[in-house]
Amino acid sequence: MTNKPAIDFPTRFGFLLLNDFTLISMSSAVEPLRMANRISGKKIYEWCTISETGEDVAASDGLSVNVEYGIDDPGVFSDLDAIIVCAGQRVENSTTDPVLRWLRKADNAGLTLGAICTASYVLAKAGLLDGYRCSVHWENIAAVTDLFPRVVVSRRVYTIDQDRLTSSGGIAPVDMMLYLIQHQCGKAVSAGVAEQFVHERVRIRSDRQRVPLRHTVGNQSENLIIAVELMEANIKEPITQSEIAALVGLSGRQLQRLFQRYLACTPSRHYLQIRLIRARELLHQTSLSLVEISSMTGFMSSSHFSKSYKEFYNYSPSEERRAGSDSPSS
Repeated sequence: MTNKPAIDFPTRFGFLLLNDFTLISMSSAVEPLRMANRISGKKIYEWCTISETGEDVAASDGLSVNVEYGIDDPGVFSDLDAIIVCAGQRVENSTTDPVLRWLRKADNAGLTLGAICTASYVLAKAGLLDGYRCSVHWENIAAVTDLFPRVVVSRRVYTIDQDRLTSSGGIAPVDMMLYLIQHQCGKAVSAGVAEQFVHERVRIRSDRQRVPLRHTVGNQSENLIIAVELMEANIKEPITQSEIAALVGLSGRQLQRLFQRYLACTPSRHYLQIRLIRARELLHQTSLSLVEISSMTGFMSSSHFSKSYKEFYNYSPSEERRAGSDSPSS
């Protein structure tokens, strides 16, 4: 990782909008700041919009968003702590040399840099993620990994690595901003923001994006996709491997080979992972007892559940629950 010192989290944001940016991701970053100001009764956060030319920018859904500054406007950095790049479809086409030079100037000026949805590609192209961990939308993980070997690409929903704030797409920026808000304003304000947005499950920094299996294997194995869907649909009452094989139309040995080829594990191991991931969601999202959660995820006993959970996550479900939410100091 880089040797740059960690800095205080920013409160004054400039959102650089690139053509075809994803509006829902940009809004998911801005709206928690607005709501935090409202709930706290203070103007803690400020933000503005920026584009390459200073003209309005069209999002990928065709809606245009007004911008306040162009990258060539004098003093654009003077009232900002951070620049968050917002991108979406065809990010390569919007990654121009002037934008890359401007982002390097922002870094030299000491600003925190961030990216949401596909925009980690832009920071990486500018050489501003070398040695950093970052998150990016799951569709772009492979491309960024291949193109920028000095960047540590994570499958996490969002990543905060020193003065780099990166998030995957969709509504994931809500979770990243809630983390910042909790750090700066306290749990009461961040919880209030989540409640206002009916955001029942606040994801923590260790949470990973769920990459659709169809994206991983493409159209190479429809049988594998069906088998995994059967597992996901039968968590409380798991079905046997032979039943899965019969429903897919394969022998048990063929099913084993299929999972080894594409997922590098046995069907039973993958099934266990699916159930444990669901159990972790229930630990964070509900107040159900460990006995209830073990029953809902198909374990014969709470002791078997706890043993399997600790082997998979390296800590017990009771330790997971005691930890609660990701604290700013972690």
